[in-house]
Amino acid sequence: MPKSDKNEARLRVHKRIRRRVAGTPERPRLTVYRSIAHIYAQVIDDRGRQTIVSASSNEKSASTNGGNIAGAKEIGRLVAERAKEKGVIKVVFDRGGYLYHGRIKALADAAREAGLEF
Repeated sequence: MPKSDKNEARLRVHKRIRRRVAGTPERPRLTVYRSIAHIYAQVIDDRGRQTIVSASSNEKSASTNGGNIAGAKEIGRLVAERAKEKGVIKVVFDRGGYLYHGRIKALADAAREAGLEF
């Protein structure tokens, strides 16, 4: 299966997920995007249409590579700490159409361990 077909399939799944999952001011959405080399996480209030906090492996302050599980754990911990600083504890998880496995699961587990509830 060509890479473009895989991404189109992921986007179809993501659209289906987004019909049910929406972030509110009380419970914003933790969304994840991964590329080959990096991983990105954002906490978004969809009603207010704004990103509350974000973290990614290509920030200057990120100490690890985002293309592996250790990097995903680091970003999960970092986004959870930033969210807690802003007063966000409960979120809904949006896996972005990716399978809940590998780097996506590692990021989610690290965010939970750092104090986010979902």
